[in-house]
Amino acid sequence: MRVLMATDTYPPDVSGSSFFAHRLASGLARRGHEVHVVCASETGPRKVVRDSGVWLHRLGSARLLIHPSVRFVPPPGVPALLRRLVAAVAPDVVHTQDHFTIGRAAVRAARRHGVPVVATNHFMPDNLLPYLPRHLHRTVSDVAWRDFRRVYDRADHVTTPTNAAAALLAENGFGLPVEAVSCGVDTRRFSPPETPRAGFRGELGLPDAPTVVYVGRLDAEKRLDELIRALPTVTGPDTQLVLAGTGTRRADLERLCEREGVAHRVRFLGFVPGERLPMVYRAADVFAIPGVAELQSIATLEALACGLPVVAANAVALPHLVSQGDNGYLVEPGDVAGLGAALDAILTSADLRRRMGGVSRAIALAHDEQRTLARFEEIYRSVVRTRAYRG
Repeated sequence: MRVLMATDTYPPDVSGSSFFAHRLASGLARRGHEVHVVCASETGPRKVVRDSGVWLHRLGSARLLIHPSVRFVPPPGVPALLRRLVAAVAPDVVHTQDHFTIGRAAVRAARRHGVPVVATNHFMPDNLLPYLPRHLHRTVSDVAWRDFRRVYDRADHVTTPTNAAAALLAENGFGLPVEAVSCGVDTRRFSPPETPRAGFRGELGLPDAPTVVYVGRLDAEKRLDELIRALPTVTGPDTQLVLAGTGTRRADLERLCEREGVAHRVRFLGFVPGERLPMVYRAADVFAIPGVAELQSIATLEALACGLPVVAANAVALPHLVSQGDNGYLVEPGDVAGLGAALDAILTSADLRRRMGGVSRAIALAHDEQRTLARFEEIYRSVVRTRAYRG
């Protein structure tokens, strides 16, 4: 099958939707499909390259002012370019990952050429609001949801990673059926350690001490300030917090560490290449994710696959991955004392960590990425058959 995937964010962009798009595209290519991805150029100029068995059609891009680590494709000329690309590639299906410049143009081009459309949503306005003045939040949120509905209403099949994410769409006026299809995780690459965690800590240049890990962007909506403020309440003066990732808040978080007197206990690893990520999880005793804008959280799936207990915010989709008291604890957003207490309970009990880690691994296996790939293949075949039947 020939698939044209449209996404406004793709590696080296750092985000869950970017990583998912890459894994889906390369996974489909490994399964014998011809996959084309149209996305923003990581350097600026337009180009076509082949990577991981996937044809990447990278469009001219510029840096996004409100989020300098993200590049975007200016709208002028994109609709005509996508019409030409769809005509040239002649895909069996177009699969968009968002409703922004590229995704919107791809959906319109597909409709013009009679190509069925699958649309996956990874977006919620909460991902953008921290970068905007507070008095604009309600207006921007309303406009964003209205714009989303205008694009995704034209899809033949709509998916999102979790039932919670699907419910969010319905709550914001989206009337079409939405299927929950997990982003998936490579449970072979991300697996529990077979040797002591001390060795993995050493490989990362970390002391051999109780370790809390967070993996992801260091941005406002991730609420990492709560995690840092919880650290002094955790038993054991040598307990360390390891933050793997980059983002706009790093300097602010480093200053907060100094004010809280925990700078010597917090390690900023910066960007960690994908091949080294399993090592980060295997160095940890517990994974923490206090953010409240997660429609699934690929990092949490990876932590579960590595057999880690998880302390997470009781918000949006995280309760779908963390079962209270079974494989971790859910904490109300903003409850710094509760966050510290949950981490402390896990860090002070090896038996609890072992039991919770086993449950985490079992949950992750139900999200194996091969299931995700197989389901999207079924969806593609279904929309192609339906479109052919309608003639």
